[in-house]
Amino acid sequence: MRWVTFDCFGTLVDWRHGIRTSAELVAPGQGARLLETYNRHEADVQAESPGMRYRLVLAEALRRACAEEKVELGADDASVLATTLPYWPVFPEVGAELSALRGAGWRLALLTNCDRDLIAETRRRLPVPFDAVVTSEDAGAYKPAEAHFELFRSSYEPEVWVHAAQSYFHDMLPARRLDLPRVWINRQGEHPADETVVQQVLPDLRGLLRAVEAA
Repeated sequence: MRWVTFDCFGTLVDWRHGIRTSAELVAPGQGARLLETYNRHEADVQAESPGMRYRLVLAEALRRACAEEKVELGADDASVLATTLPYWPVFPEVGAELSALRGAGWRLALLTNCDRDLIAETRRRLPVPFDAVVTSEDAGAYKPAEAHFELFRSSYEPEVWVHAAQSYFHDMLPARRLDLPRVWINRQGEHPADETVVQQVLPDLRGLLRAVEAA
C-alpha cells in the first residue's frame, strides 16, 4: 500500500493563527509577540517531559512565554490553547489536495504531537478522512524523536511511504534520519540549516500529488 503521512498542526491546520488568536483572548494585543516566544518554549517542554500530555505542554509553554514576555496570565488562562485548538482553521487548499491524493490511491495518516482526544476533535474539521493516526500518547514521545515513525511503520507496514510536513525540526530531521522520501511544506519560507535534509519543497500543499509521486 502507498501511504503519505502528515504532521497536522502547521501543515494542515493553521497552528500559528491558532496560537496567536488564542493568546489574544487572555492577553489582548500580545498575541503576535507571544506566538514567537511560545514556539521556542514548546519544544523545550516536550524535550524535558516526553511523557507529558499535550494539553499540559500547551499550558506550560504558554506560562513560560508569558513569564518571559512579562505578560500577566490568570490562574485559569493557561488552558486556553487546549480549549480553542479544536477550532483552529484548516488551510484553504487542504481539502482539494488531500482529495487528489486519495483519488490517486494514496492512503493518508497523521503523525501528530497531540493527545488522542484533541486530534479527534480536530479530525472533525479536516475535509478528508484519514486512514490512520499516531499521536504522542501512542508513541510515548514527541517528534523530533523517531517513535511516531517507528510505530507507524510497525503497525501499517507501508510498501511506499512519503512524509509531508511543515516543521523542519520536528519532521524533516527525523524523516531524513530514517531515509524516508519527504516533502517539506515550507509555509514560512525558511532556509534549512542543512540542504541535504530537504528533498522536495512546496510553499503549501498545492501540487503535493505530483511531488509525492515523484519522490
